[in-house]
Amino acid sequence: MPKCPRCAKSFGTANGVTFHLAQPRTACHLWEREYISFSGDPTLEGANAFAVRSPNLDLAPMDDHFDGPNADYDNPEIGEGVEVFAPTTYAGHFCRGEQFEGAAIVYGIGDTFLRRFDMDRHAFHRQTNMYYPFANFGDWEMANFLLQSNLSMREVDNYLSLSMTKKMPLSFWTAKELRGRIEDLPKGPCWKVRIVPTRHPTTNPVQLYWRDPLECIEALFNHPFYAGKMDYSPFRVFTAAERVMRVYSEWMSSDGAWDLQTKVPAGSTLCGVILSSDKTNITNVCGGKVAHPLLISLANIRMNVRNKGSSHAFLLTALMPIAEFIYPVTRIRSVLEARLFHACLDFVLEPLKKAAQFGRMMADPLGNVRFCFTPLVSYIVDTPEACMLACVRGKTSPVTKAMYKNFGDPFRHGPRTGEETLRQLESIPCDPDDVEAYFDACAQFRLSGVSRPFWRDWLLSDPHRFLTPECLHHWHRMSWDHDVKWCKCALGSEELDFRFSLLPPITGLRQFKSGITKLKQVGGRTQRDVQRYLVVVIAGAAHPDVVAAVRALTEFRYLAQAPAITEEGCEKIAAALAEFHHYKQAIIDGGLRRGDQSGSILEHWEIPKLELLQSVVPSISQVGSVLQWSADTTEHAHIEVVKDPASRTNNKDYSSQICRHLDRIEKCRMFDTAVRLRGTAEAGSSSSAVEHDGDQSDGEVDHAVDDVDEAEAAVLNDLWAPKQSRSDFFEIAAKLLASTTLSSSPLRTFVRGSTAFHLNFRPAVRRLSVDAAAEKFAIPDLRSALGDYLALYNCLGRRIRPFGGARQSAQDIPLPFEYLQIWYKVRIQQRVYHDRASTASAYTIHAQPPNGHWKYGRYDAAILQVDEGHDWPDSGLTGHAVVEVRLIMRPRPPKGINVPWANRFLVYVRRFDVVNVEPSTHLHVLKRAVRASGSYFGDVFPLDQISSFAHVVPRFGETADKRLTYMNSFHASQSFYLNRYFDKDFFYTTNH
Repeated sequence: MPKCPRCAKSFGTANGVTFHLAQPRTACHLWEREYISFSGDPTLEGANAFAVRSPNLDLAPMDDHFDGPNADYDNPEIGEGVEVFAPTTYAGHFCRGEQFEGAAIVYGIGDTFLRRFDMDRHAFHRQTNMYYPFANFGDWEMANFLLQSNLSMREVDNYLSLSMTKKMPLSFWTAKELRGRIEDLPKGPCWKVRIVPTRHPTTNPVQLYWRDPLECIEALFNHPFYAGKMDYSPFRVFTAAERVMRVYSEWMSSDGAWDLQTKVPAGSTLCGVILSSDKTNITNVCGGKVAHPLLISLANIRMNVRNKGSSHAFLLTALMPIAEFIYPVTRIRSVLEARLFHACLDFVLEPLKKAAQFGRMMADPLGNVRFCFTPLVSYIVDTPEACMLACVRGKTSPVTKAMYKNFGDPFRHGPRTGEETLRQLESIPCDPDDVEAYFDACAQFRLSGVSRPFWRDWLLSDPHRFLTPECLHHWHRMSWDHDVKWCKCALGSEELDFRFSLLPPITGLRQFKSGITKLKQVGGRTQRDVQRYLVVVIAGAAHPDVVAAVRALTEFRYLAQAPAITEEGCEKIAAALAEFHHYKQAIIDGGLRRGDQSGSILEHWEIPKLELLQSVVPSISQVGSVLQWSADTTEHAHIEVVKDPASRTNNKDYSSQICRHLDRIEKCRMFDTAVRLRGTAEAGSSSSAVEHDGDQSDGEVDHAVDDVDEAEAAVLNDLWAPKQSRSDFFEIAAKLLASTTLSSSPLRTFVRGSTAFHLNFRPAVRRLSVDAAAEKFAIPDLRSALGDYLALYNCLGRRIRPFGGARQSAQDIPLPFEYLQIWYKVRIQQRVYHDRASTASAYTIHAQPPNGHWKYGRYDAAILQVDEGHDWPDSGLTGHAVVEVRLIMRPRPPKGINVPWANRFLVYVRRFDVVNVEPSTHLHVLKRAVRASGSYFGDVFPLDQISSFAHVVPRFGETADKRLTYMNSFHASQSFYLNRYFDKDFFYTTNH
């Protein structure tokens, strides 16, 4: 059991020892400063110092608890090549894994976040007043609120001048004085400005605002919120102990990370750098100002944390200049702009290049010092900017050797490596300063005219690797720009819009009541919503081969967006793309591919995004799941780091005011984190000191550290976790079970298997007779169905009830109850298919009788389990039936009688029979099941036999009936599709 090296106190984990040594008011706090040294190396004394290190340092490593695939398990010392369990699961199953031997060794105890806070120039004052330069917590709370509000300085002054405000014991009375106090808070990476010289004149001086990107990486690497949320060593994950099938998820699980680890010194830690840049509008008036932010993040942070905007994992490291060159040739002006961009990147990113070459000692969130290298692993950009970064001109692939005439080829061309591009640039005899001649000389290699790419001297980084596939621009935008246009040409705008308007609505998802062809400013969310329905809308109206081509691209996108992908999954992705190429000629033959402006028929496939799809499968093995490199996160970050700060300026000199605003906000955010963690640490230190003074033996474990860890995690989650998270019915059900005693009233929120259910506490109808319910919901056999259920319940108890068999009970069978409680809807929620520890969005199943709006009622479909040996989602549709939910109820027994069946919620459902699976759509074709008498095949089941929401869509045929609406289309149809594209998790489950 780990012990403190000074006081010999026992702790449950090594992290507990580290936390104990970091306590500022204990004698053990100074022990590591007295005895641990780094051979007189001064680079660790300052938080932001930079040092060029030799890769052959002879440093004595410390034991490290591997925070990769086996963070929750006891593990021997790194370097023994131990087989371990991965922390994540693939489709609900634990996976076997292995870690890289001898990687991510700890070389000592460094500065934690709180220790750096204590090293500030005002630390002496904070020994007596934690909130210095503010008077107390209330003073700081008011200051923090005003600074992070949308109030201007004048509005802040007006607020502080109110008579009620003047009664508050504040230490500041003007906005200027308040901002002056902020300058005394601990600083993070500092902003700088530089005039960039250019060889050719520009309309205005070129100003570059930036801050050290290595300091930004170090701030992320050291941030306490990411403790336990980062991987430090590459690992491999397999679906089984035989190690036959690899699973790719996080960047550290990829072959690329494993290969990079072999190229750095033994014991080193890879800190994968993520960059992103894209022009964004910061004003819609005042001339339409545009900014070009450069964001930076750390690939070690796990994707489910890094891709949340509330985690603030993407930092603004530079505002790239947008210059207007004075040059007569328009094309050459673009070359000069590209050269300027590369020159600025070259200057800003120099510290990261040095760290990638020589390494840098950095402390992780627990203060463990690691020898870090910083390769560029992903640069998230759209297609035009990717070409600019790869130094190739338009109509050329940035990652392969394909040119525009090859974009439609059904295979991947050879990679365009950085080494080859540099060799081509060196072979050009022309002087780069002669821009026009140099640009013409680059034409033979399809190069853009940039002579000094920023990545030329960045070790371990290559553009054909770090220009990763990007979901938002490459896939979703392509689906809107091309797939939808093909469908529009195939069906006609009017028919396509009408079919979209007929779709049964799904609560929580967008409904296209007016169609899609007239939508304006379509964003990524709308593009994804259209993909949910596009295949079922065009089925039966477009040529089957056209439908198959669109469906193949949809399957490709869905499969490639999985957060964990096996090698078999990679084969399915490649097969889906190959299937599109097999059927794509039907799009050309039908004249569906047309020019945007002219509308003329095109007979080629010169679509850059189509060629980039060929690089998805190779990228998965090199960088992990490509979902984590989506621009959704970075474009959302633009709002926080550029657009919101710009909206609070005086519309003059945007760049400098954006940087000042970010500096103030980051100081407030970090100071708030520090003081709250300090309060938690001091409370834990006091508790630990009291327990240590008692009669505690050496072998006794100190549980106070665990309490402190939980309190610290609560503080960090309160500050950095999402403020509005989705409802977790699994958690609610667990709390209800833990706090509620068994009673005659069943819980309204409960869990069975992988599905959670939530009903309103009060039913929509508190008391309705069985016969009245049968009439209200048009269920003539409700009484006999309830009789059959009770008879089977007495035989089967709580076991899964099968679907089928003749009706046994008579229509007028007497029941042990006469009244029902009825609900019009139930919400169900499931676990994420690839991560059973996370919850997916909840769906609402409606079972609502006819009313003024829904003439025939609103009844949704569901997946019902009918075989006890097959569970959802592992078995897919096997052992399950597709049903229409007609009634959600609970029998009301007579007063004073307590029977087991009264504590269960029931549903009356009608079954759909599967006719076949349509080859062109890969969708199940359904029809309503009927009995021999001609009545619909329905029965009563426990509510908890429902496994999932299902989206069942009418088959419209070649032309949809003009009498249909979204309110009657389901009622009037007899043939349906089971739409498996409405939800990605539903797609993965049914894709067995």
